Amino acid sequence: MRKLHMVLSWLLLAVLIAGLAPALAVAQEGQPTETPPSLTMYSDYPSMVIGMGEDVTITLRLKAQGKAQVAHLDLRGLPEGWTATFKGGGRAIKAVYVPLEDSASVSLTLELPDGVASGTYAFTVTARSDVAQAEWPLEVTVKEKAPSRLTFDTDLPLVTGSPNTTFRFTATLKNEGDEDLMVNLTSEVPSGFGATFRVAGQETTSFPLEANQSKTVSIEVKAYSNPTAGDYPITVHADAGSASASLSLTVRVTGSPDLKISAPNGRLSADAYAGKEASVKVTISNEGSAPARGVRLSASEPANWTVEFDPKEIAEIPAGQEVEVTAKIRPAEKAVAGDYMVTVRASTEGTATESADFRITVRTSTLWGVVGVALIAIAVGVVALAVMRFGRR
Repeated sequence: MRKLHMVLSWLLLAVLIAGLAPALAVAQEGQPTETPPSLTMYSDYPSMVIGMGEDVTITLRLKAQGKAQVAHLDLRGLPEGWTATFKGGGRAIKAVYVPLEDSASVSLTLELPDGVASGTYAFTVTARSDVAQAEWPLEVTVKEKAPSRLTFDTDLPLVTGSPNTTFRFTATLKNEGDEDLMVNLTSEVPSGFGATFRVAGQETTSFPLEANQSKTVSIEVKAYSNPTAGDYPITVHADAGSASASLSLTVRVTGSPDLKISAPNGRLSADAYAGKEASVKVTISNEGSAPARGVRLSASEPANWTVEFDPKEIAEIPAGQEVEVTAKIRPAEKAVAGDYMVTVRASTEGTATESADFRITVRTSTLWGVVGVALIAIAVGVVALAVMRFGRR
């Protein structure tokens, strides 16, 4: 009987345990699983190349999981003679606080000794907290610096325009060395021209150019006088101490003639007598930027007048030059004394045409004046004799 009671007790206990097991399992599944603490460290550039005599700064990032941690920093395998400093917040540090589910940044500055040999150097950064640790391998390659060298290039070395055009060139200046440079720009331009430079939209003659970098330089050339048509060489120099480069450019001025008519004394007037030829000096000048070729002369004169030119045609008047011609003007035989207008015209084989009005004053002939005076004197004498003769009676 006693044994039967014990067996029944054990059976009841087994049934109870079997019934509670699923409930306990469900309760355990509903509880969150804790993430074990861990620490991660990395950098964007684990392998870097620097020149001899340069220092390097590497940015390290740390992340914590499971709990916030204080990570103590160290280096393993740092080359002999190298100096390493961990920095944060502008100060040297030995440890960094890494918040949970966030990151912390640390700068590692490496100072290389003088005379370090070229080659690749490997070492490891370690971060250790009270619950986790992390490592990050780094590699620094030291090589000899490339000598300073500048190149200056453009795709369009020739620009064409009129004398009042602003000639614009776009060039690329590249620093092919391993050292930063301060570049100064100068130019050689023909007399009467000027050149200005722009970098990043700002007018300048000096700017920094980082190692192995290039910048776009805008070059503007303008004539301050009225240049004749032709090609004008422009040279731009880029100097940066031991490195220099030059760029050869060409400004091509395409001009046109500009005729002007005047007189040697500046007065567009002359005297003439009816029926008699008068020689009037006329100056034909070319104030344009291209030669005036095949200049023909003509005139518009009053009725019954004649105007001829000597020479009648000018083969060429270079830009900035002038030619003097003679206009032979003959008023009409019965021209009344007074002022008359004669229009002188000059035209070229192209489209250049100019005209000027000359005032010609026709005067009475001196001979007729003498005859008139003589006739008046005779008339006065006749009247005087008549008075004397008939007055006595």
